[in-house]
Amino acid sequence: MMHSVFTVLTAIAATIAASPISHSNTTSGSLISITDSIMFNIPLPEFTIRRDNELPNKVDWTSDGCTSSPNNPFNFPFLPACHRHDFGQDIVADALFSGNNSLYYQCEDAFAQGVCRALANVYYAAVRVFGGHDQTPEKRMNNGLLWEYHALVGIYEEEVRKAQAAGDLPLLQ
Repeated sequence: MMHSVFTVLTAIAATIAASPISHSNTTSGSLISITDSIMFNIPLPEFTIRRDNELPNKVDWTSDGCTSSPNNPFNFPFLPACHRHDFGQDIVADALFSGNNSLYYQCEDAFAQGVCRALANVYYAAVRVFGGHDQTPEKRMNNGLLWEYHALVGIYEEEVRKAQAAGDLPLLQ
């Protein structure tokens, strides 16, 4: 099993290294199409491999991870989606956590999918209320966005209680 996983990862890495996107001789026009492709056309695991190897090296791979995000006490694997969100932050504001970028994608193999998806909804709302380059005091005080955020926190907390009662999640102190 471990040998087959290694073989698959090696094949993916070789494919990425050989792809036109991996080379650094890019023009500004091709850089836009490359970033669009990285952002919207490749699966999140391939994005992570590219990010870890900075392929191509002409794009900004910096990320602050999931800073300013709500607590994630059950350690759902949201960091790769946050990295991709940060990669595209200056590209397209409206589609940063969609499709292959999705926190929901990260929940597909989670041990408590309902809780994971509920926390993903809280993250989405938190980014809309508290994050982004367009953050202003007015945005933070938007009653509709704040109401949505707090409602989603309540749904998440209820999902946690149900999962804990069913024995699917540990009780936290």
